Amino acid sequence: MPSHLPKAFSSRFLKVFHVLEAILLVAITLATLFAMINEFIHVLVNRDIQLTDILLMFIYLEVLAMVQQFVTNGKIPVRYPIYIAIMAIARYITLGMKDLDGILVVWLALAAFILAAATLMIRIGHHYWPYEIVTDPNKNQPED
Repeated sequence: MPSHLPKAFSSRFLKVFHVLEAILLVAITLATLFAMINEFIHVLVNRDIQLTDILLMFIYLEVLAMVQQFVTNGKIPVRYPIYIAIMAIARYITLGMKDLDGILVVWLALAAFILAAATLMIRIGHHYWPYEIVTDPNKNQPED
């Protein structure tokens, strides 16, 4: 559906929006790299690496992959935030294994399973019902 706003306004707004978007992407990237470096320093100082540290680094890696996908394609596939959520649940379970109630662990595991199943369904859906290729670059094509 085309916009009914004046083209001069839309053009200026989009330019400002793209600059703001670029600034925020740089900020997210720098914050993620800073957090990742802090985690490496923490591991080196303590001379001990735990599974939770590795899972946290995977979360940082997925955030960087999301930024890369957005810069490359202009969109973020839905599966990337799902991967981050699965890793966060796994880290939460691993961190609090001793303190968590058994039923809460079951619910968290079920949540991770539902997210994994959703990812599988998205991938299967793309295999059997792929998106049509849009030749006009101005039209938005949905991404998984």
